[in-house]
Amino acid sequence: MDSYKVGRLILSLRQEKHMTQKELADRMNISDKTISKWERGLGCPDVSLLSELSQVLGVHIEKILRGELDSSEQNKGNMKAIRFYVCAGCDNVMTSTGASSLSCCGRIIEPLIPQAENEEHRIAVEEDEDDMFIALQHEMRRDHYITFAAYISYDRLQLVKLYPEQNAEARFSKTHGGTLYIYCNRHGLWKREIMRRRAKGGRPK
Repeated sequence: MDSYKVGRLILSLRQEKHMTQKELADRMNISDKTISKWERGLGCPDVSLLSELSQVLGVHIEKILRGELDSSEQNKGNMKAIRFYVCAGCDNVMTSTGASSLSCCGRIIEPLIPQAENEEHRIAVEEDEDDMFIALQHEMRRDHYITFAAYISYDRLQLVKLYPEQNAEARFSKTHGGTLYIYCNRHGLWKREIMRRRAKGGRPK
């Protein structure tokens, strides 16, 4: 364990949370001199303190031990990197804009891998001036249904949670192009690209 790297990471994470050394120390019932020692690379946290430190700073213990975050965690996410997660235990839907480690109901959840729509999961799209309406000819039984529909554009996520015995349909505010996603609880995540509308002369609006 590199005490200098660990200390620099603790310093960076503490500052991200706008905490002073004393505030962090008080949260952990230790002295602020101990925090200062860590951050100057003069020592590393005791094993008995790592669990509480990871909770206060909001990172996994192994990241503290390595003294660095993955590059995807250091950078701000963007909508092009959107990932969807669905908990098999409670059907909870989660998203991230970058590589993340998520868990729910005691399980680690892997990101869903989208597939291009097929005949069984064909997304019908109708557009008017302001909205986009989507519908699927898909059964909505309790054991086989569409869990959610989402529309991703360059700067926003619109998501509609669906439930058994509803119609498999949703309405979204229209934007200039994006990607539609639907998730079938049996067959996974499906997507359809929505092209930007073209104005007269052939150029996208």
